[in-house]
Formats: sequence, C-alpha cells, structure tokens
Amino acid sequence: MDNTSIITQVTNPKEEEILSSNPEKVSLSSSSLKKKSRRSLFSSFFCCLRNYEADPPATTNNNTSPLPPPVEENGAPPKPPEKYLLSEVNINDYGKKCVVIDLDETLVHSSFKVGVSVTLISLSELRCVSVFQVYVLKRPFVDEFLQKMGELFECVLFTASLAKYADPVADLLDQWGVFRARLFRESCVFHRGNYVKDLSRLGRELHNVIIVDNSPASYIFHPENAVPVQSWFDDMNDTELLDLLPFFEGLSKEEDVYGVLQNLRAR
Repeated sequence: MDNTSIITQVTNPKEEEILSSNPEKVSLSSSSLKKKSRRSLFSSFFCCLRNYEADPPATTNNNTSPLPPPVEENGAPPKPPEKYLLSEVNINDYGKKCVVIDLDETLVHSSFKVGVSVTLISLSELRCVSVFQVYVLKRPFVDEFLQKMGELFECVLFTASLAKYADPVADLLDQWGVFRARLFRESCVFHRGNYVKDLSRLGRELHNVIIVDNSPASYIFHPENAVPVQSWFDDMNDTELLDLLPFFEGLSKEEDVYGVLQNLRAR
C-alpha cells in the first residue's frame, strides 16, 4: 500500500462519533479536498450493514483479556483493573519495550469531506439513515515508520476511535502485522470529557512503556511516558515519522525510558 489514501464507507447519523472524540482530534482540513489528482484508487470491499449498537466485531487480538466497562468521569484517575488489556508478551517480543501508537492525526487523517480519489472499503455492523464515506490520508513515511518500529518494539495500536472504523483502516495500513494488539474506544477511560489511554491497564511495566500520540489529553495519566507528535492533516511534505526513527532506535536500547523521555520534554 503506497502513500495514497483509504476511503471507508460507513452508515452513521453522527459521522464524527466513529472517529477519535477528544476535542483536538475532530477538526477537519479543507486543503485535503484540493488534492484530488494526487490520489489513486486501490480496491473496494463491501460488507453487510447490521445493527450499529451491536457489540464491536472481534479484532486480530483474540487473546485480549476481558475488562470491565471504562470508568466514567469522576475527577480522579481510575485504579488499575484486575485483568489487563494485553495478553502475555509474545515470545518474539521478549525483552522489547512496549510502544502504544495512536491512529488519527498521528498515522493518518480521516475526514467525511468528499474530494479525493482513494481506496474504498465499507464497514459492517453500522445502522442509520445515511451513508458517509470516510476519506483516510496516510501520513508520509508511515510505512517505513511502522516496519522499523515493529523490529524494535512490541507495538500496540491504541485509538479513541470506534473499532468499526479503525479496525478495517488498520487492516490496510498494517500489512506487516506490526501491531500485536489493537485497542479501541471501549478500552479508554472517559475522564473529564476525554477518552484517556490509561497505560496502567495494559499489563506491562510502565518504565518500559512509551505512547506516541498527538493529543496530550490521551496520555494525561502518564505524560512521562509520552513521545508527543504534531497533529497531521494533509501536509505531504511532513517528515516527522521518519525523523523520529533514530530517536526510537536509541530508546529501544535504554534500560529505562523515563530519563530519555524527560530529556525529550525538556528540549
């Protein structure tokens, strides 16, 4: 899959609700509509539409431990659960640190605006009166980034978007099986109006966990574990993912991530 785009067809009365719902992640870029000639059609998939309120479809991470529902907003961070979001570490990932990678505005940008020629896929188990097409642009160098990160770390996709949207996008984005698990909105904690990715729920030692995300609200419980990235919408000259690779190569060899990440925040 080259650096073109993906289209996802969904039926939903509130289009923005299937995407990441933290406030800074809902904005759409109008300049992406001007690049019609720069995209190419990839393929089409059609699925039956079912009840929108059905349980999310199973993901590729079939060994994920069940969890209680996300903690509602209560003004304080939740306690770690009795069962964790991730299963035991795969034998191929022993000794690797765990990197949690966001989807929207970190690896891709999605919009309900029409105007680009892209890959068409459709989402199942959604119900409503209208059909919307989700246009998904891939961030430059995302393929190189994912392949290298898969060599260095145990990689987990963690998005505040619904699985009905994010799972098929990840299927096309991750052709190499980089993501050992995929976590969606139901795995977040709703805290003060934001969907927060609580790293203590993963089941990994926190000093060996890193989160790559464009939204500080997503890692508000663990800012010391974050590698912030700029929000990306449609700048095809962006090189941030490529520029980060040398940093992550060095970080993968460190005993403890906190010292290195503290120096990164101090820059």
